[in-house]
Amino acid sequence: MFVIFGGLPGTGKSTIARQLAKRLHACYLRIDTIEEAIRSAGVLCSGSDVGPAGYITAYRLAVDNLRIGGFVVADSVNPLKITRDAFKAIAEQAGVAFLEVEIICSDRHEHRRRVEERSSDIEGHTPPTWEEVEARHYEAWDRPHLQIDTALSPIAESVERIIRSLPPR
Repeated sequence: MFVIFGGLPGTGKSTIARQLAKRLHACYLRIDTIEEAIRSAGVLCSGSDVGPAGYITAYRLAVDNLRIGGFVVADSVNPLKITRDAFKAIAEQAGVAFLEVEIICSDRHEHRRRVEERSSDIEGHTPPTWEEVEARHYEAWDRPHLQIDTALSPIAESVERIIRSLPPR
């Protein structure tokens, strides 16, 4: 089983994804962690961006874990159709069921508060500012998926809703 998360920073995506992974004893793949590991490895030229390396690494780790029967939770902004399509293709390639989950926060003031008040739990990682979140390119989803609004749904309730929505294995 593969649960593929998406949503802007500060919506509660990582909190929910982490709780879900813990509850289901799943492999938890967080793009922010992977990208920060790449940066800290010292393999990039000074000032270089990670580019697609974090996502490509996550894709490979996901397919490896899915092929051995693991349950995988992928946590990323997943802002583009191409990245969502790639995650979906991995599930299909591994022959497993998947659920796409978009986390939103419809309360603009609450979303901003979360972004401005949070600190990173990843060594070396600096979370984006509210201005960077607002300016981020985020394509609308073009297929059915589960959307959870964390302005209306507490974390525990959101995790339960995802579990109830999982397709049969």
